[in-house]
Amino acid sequence: MPGTAPRPATFGPRRPLDVAAGLVFRDGKLLITQRHARDHLGGLWEFPGGKREPGETFEQCLIRELREELGIEVTVADLLECLTHEYPTRSVRLKFFRCHLRAGEPRALDCQQLKWIGVGGLDEHSFPPADARLLEKLRHSPQLWV
Repeated sequence: MPGTAPRPATFGPRRPLDVAAGLVFRDGKLLITQRHARDHLGGLWEFPGGKREPGETFEQCLIRELREELGIEVTVADLLECLTHEYPTRSVRLKFFRCHLRAGEPRALDCQQLKWIGVGGLDEHSFPPADARLLEKLRHSPQLWV
């Protein structure tokens, strides 16, 4: 139509990427892993886990990811936090589960490095912005660390 400006393309909300993360505690310490420098948010520390594949539950995803990433077998226990976070280039839906280590000693198979940290170590490591709410919960929930 003459005199009518073209309408900008509109996009619906981004479909979030589903991610399961595990909180593995042992002797008052929590297992954290460092993202590869080449990855999105590279170099930051995180709670181990990964992207959910089609047809997987979050719990199945977490069991698979911890086996692949760290060589450990876990039992997935309670859901501690569920949130959706918008990054500039993607949206993620994160579910954080408490996990019990059943077998294996964690090894850095698919992460830059790993550490066991106490509650004070949370402030000594840089985590992705999506983890902020969970980090606050961890700082103020000593019962999780026993």
